[in-house]
Amino acid sequence: MRQFFFTFGMVPAQFTDPTAEGFTGFTLVGLFPFVTNMFLHGGWLHYLSNMWTLYIFGDNVEDRMGPFRYLFFYLLTGLAASVTHFFLYAYSPIPTLGASGAISGIMGAYLFLFPMAKITFLFPILFIPFFFNISAYIYIVIWFLTQLINGLSSYMFRYNSQGIAFWAHIGGFAAGVLAYYFFVNKRRKRKYV
Repeated sequence: MRQFFFTFGMVPAQFTDPTAEGFTGFTLVGLFPFVTNMFLHGGWLHYLSNMWTLYIFGDNVEDRMGPFRYLFFYLLTGLAASVTHFFLYAYSPIPTLGASGAISGIMGAYLFLFPMAKITFLFPILFIPFFFNISAYIYIVIWFLTQLINGLSSYMFRYNSQGIAFWAHIGGFAAGVLAYYFFVNKRRKRKYV
């Protein structure tokens, strides 16, 4: 499994450090992990949390874009997430895995496409689940600020890293905010959630 993650996960050092395990440099085949990492996850909890977030935000964004534009948008924001992580951690020997960067891009689009929408938020207190209706706008802004704070902290204090690619989330989100308008199908009627 380790070799699989090092082959298909995005390992920045494989492009920048000739002594790194699996060094490929910038070859066409070597660039595939910038995309393939989006389809890998570090465990079931990682996978389920990503799919739950995609379920909440993705269907409405897909409805506004159409399936093909949505697919390209998803891949573009995921690629932006990978590139952001690569530039900030160019010599990291740790594989980056997960759809979180692309899903962050979907959340960036959702923020502007559905600012008045409400989502049901689960907040467990002492293992008791409490459900709250909250503005999607407020939820996404708070989520982004936590990513930014954690990203700055992990970058400044690298010895205290949590193993989460916060900057990939930020890069994907920024790409989603900047690019969503060009992917929205203007002829599709808006549906309110």
